Amino acid sequence: MRLPLFFILSLTILLSSCGEYQRVLRKDDMGKKFTMADSLYKIGKYRKGLKLMEQIVPSYRGKPQGEKLMFIYSNTYYNLEDYYLAGYQFERFTQAYPQSDSAEVASFKGAKSFYQLSPRYSLDQKDTYKALEKLQEFINRYPNSGKRMEANTLVAELQEKLETKEYEVAKQYLHVEDYKAAIDAFDNFITDNPGSHYRKDAFYGRYVAAYKLAVNSIPTLVQERLLTAKGHYNTFMKYYKDTELAPEATKIYQDLESRIVTTETEPNS
Repeated sequence: MRLPLFFILSLTILLSSCGEYQRVLRKDDMGKKFTMADSLYKIGKYRKGLKLMEQIVPSYRGKPQGEKLMFIYSNTYYNLEDYYLAGYQFERFTQAYPQSDSAEVASFKGAKSFYQLSPRYSLDQKDTYKALEKLQEFINRYPNSGKRMEANTLVAELQEKLETKEYEVAKQYLHVEDYKAAIDAFDNFITDNPGSHYRKDAFYGRYVAAYKLAVNSIPTLVQERLLTAKGHYNTFMKYYKDTELAPEATKIYQDLESRIVTTETEPNS
């Protein structure tokens, strides 16, 4: 069976290019490695190019070609979605070449690498805080950048993730009946997140936690804590009397009020 000529030519070119790549990879010619790595990068052969870059990056530090090499090296990790190394290498690039024409892009992509590493809200948020720090640095350094709007969007998304985590922690305290911790957590949330869409739920959660703390307290503490809960009800209703949570808040309040009256009318022992 005779193979088509086009297939034979394609196979020959492929084998030839693979052979050349292996020869350059094995030899010590830094110039050829650089040229081939750059060519592979331009056509999107990132994994093959990376092997060459890893061999030559140390040799080009401080040299004229080092700036270009370090940028494509960092961007190769980014394109391969290895965001830990991309973030690290972009950070090194901006430190080594702060005046580079590519510094703005490197700063943004470095920050976005940490954004990509930010996990779901229930996990440790170390990378989220790192991403926020780097995104804010980018916004401050390049206030007129074309990427500023996207950076602000990423910041808002990460901040909402942190808000969700903080709110869910407070809710969990309420769920496990650690009412004092719940009240403190909701208090902190309300103070720290004035514009959060969880704010209404946080006011309500604080009120419920205060009510439950009161009714589960020893008799000598009930009166004081019922009055505290009443204050939280009044605050909730001041801002959210027209919301879907208001009827349930009022129902709890009616029981709260009846308990205050009962406590006040009990004879002294």
